[in-house]
Amino acid sequence: MPLLMYNVSTWFNLIFLSLLAVVTTGRLWLAMRQVRFIQRHRAQVPPAFQTRISLSEHQKAADYTCAKAKLRMAHLSVEAVLLFVFTQGGLLDALHLHILEITGRGPLHDLALAGTILLIGALADLPTSLYGTFVIEAHFGFNRATPKVYWMDLLRETLITILLGAPVFLAAIWMMDSLGPLWWLWAWAAWMAFNIVLMALYPTLIAPLFNRFTPLPPGDLRDRVEALLQRCGFRASGLFVMDGSRRSSHGNAYFTGFGRSKRVVFFDTLLSRLEPSETEAVLAHELGHFRRHHVLQKMGVLFILSLIFLALLGWFKEAAWFYQGLGVTTPDTALALILFVLVVPVFAFPLQPIMSLYSRRHEFEADAYAAHQTPARNLISALVKLYQDNAATLTPDPLHSAVYDSHPPAAVRIARLESLATA
Repeated sequence: MPLLMYNVSTWFNLIFLSLLAVVTTGRLWLAMRQVRFIQRHRAQVPPAFQTRISLSEHQKAADYTCAKAKLRMAHLSVEAVLLFVFTQGGLLDALHLHILEITGRGPLHDLALAGTILLIGALADLPTSLYGTFVIEAHFGFNRATPKVYWMDLLRETLITILLGAPVFLAAIWMMDSLGPLWWLWAWAAWMAFNIVLMALYPTLIAPLFNRFTPLPPGDLRDRVEALLQRCGFRASGLFVMDGSRRSSHGNAYFTGFGRSKRVVFFDTLLSRLEPSETEAVLAHELGHFRRHHVLQKMGVLFILSLIFLALLGWFKEAAWFYQGLGVTTPDTALALILFVLVVPVFAFPLQPIMSLYSRRHEFEADAYAAHQTPARNLISALVKLYQDNAATLTPDPLHSAVYDSHPPAAVRIARLESLATA
C-alpha cells in the first residue's frame, strides 16, 4: 500500500506540474499572439470602422491593449512561480507547520494560515496593480484615482474580505470536519444561500462604500429609461448615477441586485458621452440579459460547477496522495481547502473558452433584444463611442478572443447589429 500511494502521489504531482507548465505556457503564448496580431493591424483602421473611428484612435486602442497584454504576461509569470513555490517549493507546508507550533490546531491556526497565504498573494500582485493603474491607465488618460483613493479602496477591500471571508472560511472548515462524508452537499447549499444574500445586499451595503450613487435627475433620459423599463417589465428600486469618474474615465451601465433590491446604475462618464437615445439602447442591451434569463442561467452554471468542485474537494480531502503530490507532508482540513483553491484554476482552465463562448452567445441575444426595443443604429453608435472612449481594440487575435473574450469582437458585433437594423 505505501508503494501504491507513493506511485499515485507521484503521478498526481507529474500531472499537476505538466498542467501548470502547459497552462502557463499556453496563456503566455496567447498573450504574445494577441500583441503580434494587434501590432500587425495597427497601421489601418478596419474597413467597417473607417468612417467612424480615426487612425489615431485605432492606434491608441492597439497600444493600450498591447500594454495591458504585456503586463498580464508578467502577472501570469509571477502567479505560476508563486504557485510552484507554495506547492513544490514546500512554502505552504512550512507555513502550516510553523503556525501550528505557535497556535496549535484550531480556528486561530486556520485563519492565520489562510491570512498569510492571502497576504503573500496580495503583495505579489501589488506591483502589477500599481503599474497598471498609475502607469498604463494614466499614460493612456484613463486613470483618475489618486494614491489616496487607491490605498483607501485597497483598505476597504481588505476589511470586507476579512469580515465576509473569515466566517465563510471557518464555516467551511467546520462543515468539512463535522458533517460526515456528504459535507460538501451542505456546504454547497450554504454557499448558494450566501451568494444569493450577497447579491441582494451588495447594492445597498457594499457598493456605497466605494462610490457615491445619486438618483438619475428628471429629464429626457429618465423619461426614456422609465418607459423602457415599463416595456421590458423590469421593476427597479431606483435609477442611479455612479461617480465612476472618480477613479477612471471608462464608462459603463449595469443593473445589480436581486429581487426587490434591483437597481439600474449609470456611470457618470457614460452619461457625459452618450446621447439619451444611445444610453437607452445600452440599457436595453443590459435588460436583454434580464429578459433572456442570462443572469439566472449563469448562476445555474456557476452553482453546478461549484457542486462538482466541492464534490471533488470532498474526495481529495481524504486522499493522502493529494497532499503529498502538492508538497504537503501532513493532511489537514484547512490545508485541503487552501490547496484546492490554489490549484483548481490550473485544472479548470480548459473551461475558459467554453464559458467565453457561452457569454458571447448571451451578448448576441442581448443585442438582438435591444435592437427590438430601440433602433439598432442607436446601439451601434453607442458601442462605437464606447470602443473609442475605452480604447477597445478593433482587431483582437481570433484565437485569443475565442479563449478569453466574454463579448464578441467589435467588427462581428457591429455587423450583426447592422443586419438587424436592415432586417
